[in-house]
Amino acid sequence: MPINMFRGQSNFKMQHWLQHSTLALAIGTAMVASINVATMPTAEAAVTTADFSGLVQQVTPAVARVNVTKTVSEAELAKAQTAELLRQFFGDRLRIPEQAATPAIEHAYGTAFFITKDGYMLTNHHVVEGADTITVTLNDRTELDATLVGSDERSDVAVLKIKGTTFPALPIGDSNSLKVGEPVLAIGSPFGFDYSASAGIVSAKSRNFSRETSVPFIQTDVALNPGNSGGPLFNQRGEVIGINSRIFSGTGGYMGLSFSIPIDAAMDIYEQLKTNGEVARAYLGIYPQDIDRNLAEAYNLARPQGALLTRVSPDSPAQKAGLKSGDVILQYNNVQIMEASDLLNLINRARPDDAFRVQIQRDGKQSIITGKLRNASNNMQSQGRAQQDNEISLGLALRNLTSEEQIELASDNKTGVLVTAVEPTGLAARSGILAGDVITNLHQKSIKTVNDFSGAVSSLPEKGVVTIEIMRQGIPGIIGLRIE
Repeated sequence: MPINMFRGQSNFKMQHWLQHSTLALAIGTAMVASINVATMPTAEAAVTTADFSGLVQQVTPAVARVNVTKTVSEAELAKAQTAELLRQFFGDRLRIPEQAATPAIEHAYGTAFFITKDGYMLTNHHVVEGADTITVTLNDRTELDATLVGSDERSDVAVLKIKGTTFPALPIGDSNSLKVGEPVLAIGSPFGFDYSASAGIVSAKSRNFSRETSVPFIQTDVALNPGNSGGPLFNQRGEVIGINSRIFSGTGGYMGLSFSIPIDAAMDIYEQLKTNGEVARAYLGIYPQDIDRNLAEAYNLARPQGALLTRVSPDSPAQKAGLKSGDVILQYNNVQIMEASDLLNLINRARPDDAFRVQIQRDGKQSIITGKLRNASNNMQSQGRAQQDNEISLGLALRNLTSEEQIELASDNKTGVLVTAVEPTGLAARSGILAGDVITNLHQKSIKTVNDFSGAVSSLPEKGVVTIEIMRQGIPGIIGLRIE
């Protein structure tokens, strides 16, 4: 069964994980079945399902359906329909071309909720990404135009503004105080069914899935489906403790695992977008990984804990402070680090110019290293229409490298542009180019920016084979691109 999961995750890896988890579940079930029930302790009080009926009636007026329209070309629409098969988020977009000729109209929908009485709302970045118009429908069927204040792809948070001063703002809770097993409630518009409520429990906290996201997700078993994106997740007191963002699914629908952005992280993003229009992130310049049993023994650790640095970027705050590849970070600013995700979460919540203090273990000895973070550039350079047309002809989607990525590549005396997507039937795919490759040279022309790539494409012969130089997982290679 194909696993349509998160951006940056390998379908093979996730399918592999699921198959083994299913086997483990079957074994575990067999073991449980063999236990003598009489020997099990009796609970003093039966667990009862929480009654959210009063809460639903109380909070529903502050939740709204989001309707988005976007003008797209026929080629873009075809690419979007292909991408739908590899759904990375909820796949909330319902694509309906209103006419056969270009341009077509893409319709999308999701959920948003009020956080201030003067009309500020939170939703997901992927719900409103690329929108030409945004409207919200309140529970009394009132439709209002919304303005996009700002949107942040890495956290998947977007801020909307509605004109007015008397909206029912929801109370904001403390996502840090959530406990695994705590009942939670979600309200949204799954599959376009407005104001549907679903409940469950917190299954886990601080889930991290890829380096392209910067928040530790709340995992629940709340039934979420396309359309729930951007909706609120409530605790039993009616406080918002998360924004529903993603699901783990092989079908595009609910399969028991849902993920929400913690509201404390979302509110920090909201304040920055509202004040500055963008999000400033801190940069340390490290590549951490988890410590397993074997590594714990190899590094003389009492148990598997900490974050092992597999690489330290050149000229980064980490390198300037004295951190090295092979160091194990045990504490960051006096917070114990059990896994690499713990460290990443702390850095992602920090601000540029914040001081850091890490306790490390190196060569069997522990020491303290201090330094100062700096600003992380996370701009994803937009492409002009002419550039997109050139890229589509090869079946590629590209973006410029961030400054951090440029620094990493510069260590190999290279520069280039990142391949973010490859059309399955395009020329690039047939030649073996993969998403994640960095193109450094095309047809004997050095590539530093998307503009360079577009210029090189415009000079390609109509027929023949040209060379593309790439970096793949740090290893250089040359691919022959056959143009037909």
